[in-house]
Amino acid sequence: MLKNQHAFYLLSEMLVSLIGAFLLLAIWFAVQKNFKQKLASEISIKRLDKGLLYLSLSVFVWFFSALVSYVNIWLSPSVWLEIISQNLFSILNSLFLILALFYLDNAPEYLYNNKKSTKRILIFFVVLSIISLVLAVFFKTELQTASVKFNTIPDLILSTILSWFLLVSLYRTFYNRKMKAVAIISVLGILLLLVSQVPYVFDISVNSFYTDLIRLLSKSTLIAVFLVLGTSWVIELSQLPEATSMKIHFTDWNQIVLTIPSKNIIETKIEFGKKTTQFNNLLKFAIRRKYAPEREMCLEVYNGGEIPSQTYLSRIVDNINVILDLKDENKLTRNDLFTFIGLAKYRLRFLPNHIEVDAALLSEFTHNTNNNVYVEFLN
Repeated sequence: MLKNQHAFYLLSEMLVSLIGAFLLLAIWFAVQKNFKQKLASEISIKRLDKGLLYLSLSVFVWFFSALVSYVNIWLSPSVWLEIISQNLFSILNSLFLILALFYLDNAPEYLYNNKKSTKRILIFFVVLSIISLVLAVFFKTELQTASVKFNTIPDLILSTILSWFLLVSLYRTFYNRKMKAVAIISVLGILLLLVSQVPYVFDISVNSFYTDLIRLLSKSTLIAVFLVLGTSWVIELSQLPEATSMKIHFTDWNQIVLTIPSKNIIETKIEFGKKTTQFNNLLKFAIRRKYAPEREMCLEVYNGGEIPSQTYLSRIVDNINVILDLKDENKLTRNDLFTFIGLAKYRLRFLPNHIEVDAALLSEFTHNTNNNVYVEFLN
């Protein structure tokens, strides 16, 4: 009975995972095909947003893990097949998920504070994965005391840390996209998936009905969340103003003239008033975009970077919306003005030849001792 029940669960997981993975892959290919020209017109640095691709690969891993487990229960049970389906595929799944997180601009900042931080996180995950795999290969199920499988603990630690990263990233993403219900559902799905791993650590019967049900519900929920994430990304891209039609002119201190036709903003003067920090940050983005080499066009936005946090970017956009008193359908979003490149780097979306900076303003800005790096871009 338990064997047939577990086989049904595995078949269900294979079907849901396979369909979900192909749908995610289809969305990713559609984005690359239909929005390639829009994305390419903004920057010539060869970079594909692989976040959705890595999410689809992680779901494919769930399919292959279930497939191997299904084969194993109908053949003579093999410890090696069990290790492959549980440990090896779990490591692959974690790897693809952590790689996907680097493409989410709402991921925890310490994921990409700097290159050293990124390398440390990746090295930590790799080392923990190797330890988990070595323990599984050499000790199999022998390293066990008081019903606790010690060889599964490194994998549980890895899953717990990754779950936290994923939870924060997805919640922030959907919350910022005004999809609070999906944000809450994503949190519940991740928590359920983490809870479903407990029976494997404490040697509770892994074939129990409730364990299988929780795992199937959690994975189905997360796949649905990933699909909503991909769909919302497509909608977001389709609503972005065309960079070729956007213009910005810095006419004086704390003053710009902005043109974004799709938002009904035509050569509109905007005065930042006392919001000097917002104007300075926007000017930094503009100078880098217009004068700097391609690799220097971006600004790092994190605690310790040139701009401390993403909040500073949001304040620029919010202030413009307030000054112009835009209607809800015409209000600017952060993605309308800034493009997330990855690893905490953002770049202004305006094309270089559509950015103008008053000569006197540019001279005064670059002669400030705090802005010496910008002098190099003008030479």
